[in-house]
This record gives sequence, structure tokens and C-alpha cells, in this order.
Amino acid sequence: MPPSQKRARRYDPVRTRAAVLAQFAHVREAVRALTPEQLALPTRLGDWTVRELAVHLTMALSSVTRGLELPEPASPEPEMTLLEWPFSTADRAARIAEDTTATAADHPDLDALYGEVAGRFEALVPGDPGKWLLPTRVGAMRLADFLVTRTVELVVHTDDLNEAAGLAIPYDRQALAACTRLLADALAEKAPGGSVEVRVPPFAVVQCVQGPKHTRGTPPNVVETDPLTWIRLATGRTEWARALDAAEVSAGGERADLAALLPLMG
Repeated sequence: MPPSQKRARRYDPVRTRAAVLAQFAHVREAVRALTPEQLALPTRLGDWTVRELAVHLTMALSSVTRGLELPEPASPEPEMTLLEWPFSTADRAARIAEDTTATAADHPDLDALYGEVAGRFEALVPGDPGKWLLPTRVGAMRLADFLVTRTVELVVHTDDLNEAAGLAIPYDRQALAACTRLLADALAEKAPGGSVEVRVPPFAVVQCVQGPKHTRGTPPNVVETDPLTWIRLATGRTEWARALDAAEVSAGGERADLAALLPLMG
């Protein structure tokens, strides 16, 4: 994948930290009310039940605090950038599943687990992380960047939880925006170019795919969808053809077919 020549998008780490906590609080409130029957329901994530999915959601925050409790990496530069992160997730699926199963077995009280995780996050994650480097399973990352990845984990799995248990957990606007923008930028990173404009209002517009570059007027190739549909496409929760058939995506122009580029995350 050729490196992007565009300036990386900047995220306000203070707002990102607040968004992570806000989305986690939304999930905790919903999980607290789940019945044993709901917790036993299947999910679209392989063999996981709703309970295992709820446990996995806590790892979005505990992965941050776990890294903060380790020595800061010796290297002054990150080993993994924010735009590289979405393409690194598939290789860790087996390890993540093992950790989720172990955590679920060790924590029968879900609300106590959520309270413990949120408390440690608030206590250990600085309000403004600056240029702090965090050890992660994919290499050292800027803490501020890793917090953006937490919005992806939380928003994507909130959607999984809503689908599995028939819930309507809300999405923190800042968390949804950060998740949408990172996945849109990842598409532009995977398929650099300027022949297709992808619009995900109100949060993101990116140009991608090699070919004639659009400069003025209406772009000849335009894809437009809403944030949740985009996130589902980018993470493999729905397929391009299905989204088109359901009129969840509009695509105009001979190059406006993103099927071969999706999903971005495994």
C-alpha cells in the first residue's frame, strides 16, 4: 500500500477521551439492564454471545490502561500510525477471542467490571496525552492516536450489541464522528487517488481511487451513505451489493464501485 501524501487528519485528544468515556457510559447503562435471556443471545460475531460481546467492549478501555501501566517505549517514534491501525486488526482476532473468553470467565458481575474499567481509565488516562507513546499489541502508538481507535472499537461493537439484543444504545456524536472519519481516511489510504469522492455526511468527505482527478464542479464519480452504513461496510458487517440494493448507499459514475476495496477491517 503506497504511503499517503496527504496531511493526516488531526483529532482533539481531550474531546476524543471524553467521547470514549461517553460512549462507554451509554453501553454500560444498556448492559446493566440486560436480562439473562438477552445475555445468552447469539451475535453476528461467530460464537460470541451477547455477554461475551459486552465483556469485549470493556477491553476497548482496558487496553489503554494496560499499556499505561507498562514502561513507555524506548523508541521516540511510533511503530504504528493511526492510518495503519485499521489494517492491523485481522491478525489479532484469535488472541482477542481468547482474552475475551478469559475475561468473561473471571468477571461474573458485568456492572462491576464496567465500573472498574471506567474508573481505571479516568484515573490513568491524562486529560491531554500530548505526545505520550503507548505500548500496544501492534507496536507503540501515540496515546492520542490510540484513543481514536477506541472510538472505532466502541462504535462498531455498540452497533453489534444493538443488532444482537434489539437495543437502541445511542452513539456519542464525537465518537461516531471520529470512527467515521478514521475509516473514511483508511479507504483513501488503501486506494489513493482522486477519481472518486466518498461522502459520509455530516462527518467525512474523501477522494480515492486512481484515475482522472476531480478539480471543479460536480465529481463524475460519487459515493454517498450515512455514518452507520459506512461503518458496517468498512468493517464487513454488510456487503456493498446489499447496501446498494437497500438504497443505503448511492453510487454514481463508472468508477463508483467500492466492492473490491471493502471491507477495510477484518
